[in-house]
Amino acid sequence: MMTGLIGFLLTIVIYLTAKRLYRYRPIMLFSPILFTPLLLVVLLLCAQIPYADYNEGGKWLAYMLQPATIAFAVPLYKHYPLLKKHAAQIMISVVSGSAVAVISSAVLALLLHTDQQVLYSLLPRSITTPIAMNVSQMIGGVPSITAVLVLMTGVLGSIIGPYIIAYLRISDDIARGVLLGTSAHGAGTSKAFEISPISGTVSSISMIVAALVTQLVATIVMSS
Repeated sequence: MMTGLIGFLLTIVIYLTAKRLYRYRPIMLFSPILFTPLLLVVLLLCAQIPYADYNEGGKWLAYMLQPATIAFAVPLYKHYPLLKKHAAQIMISVVSGSAVAVISSAVLALLLHTDQQVLYSLLPRSITTPIAMNVSQMIGGVPSITAVLVLMTGVLGSIIGPYIIAYLRISDDIARGVLLGTSAHGAGTSKAFEISPISGTVSSISMIVAALVTQLVATIVMSS
């Protein structure tokens, strides 16, 4: 019990420290979503603390992800007229991107000759963690594997996304938001809010729509 409480508090302290470091030195190494798990892994290995003991406290943070996701409704409400104006553009882009993400994951898993459980765990990798874990469990995957894949996708997407935006000279806030929200879910949305409030808002709704589309496409792919 004490180990779980320490793990809970330690995670919060490391996250807040990383957030402050990233504010003063905005390099990807100090990004809270990357810095926090890496440092936690190192500390757990050095202290020889089993993950199960740490997760007695850490799991409560995972439970908080679900209500935290609802907070994205605030910027959606604030920019509703803009979202309504570009609804068709956003929907077409997100549906296309989500379908490609699921299908490419399935193709990759088949090429690597993974078993079905790994395949099902891989399919929802491009949506936010709490929803991805639920989808994974629903279709027969392993939620813990899915969570790791979601983290990797989010981190890589938030790193690569801005370079793609700069290389392709994408200046439209709507397009930048769709790109980051669809490909890198929560981490991408955080990066999108750094670009502009509109990009962050569009990224938020893109992430939500992507979750719904991914659930539908994953179910279809699984039954085929």
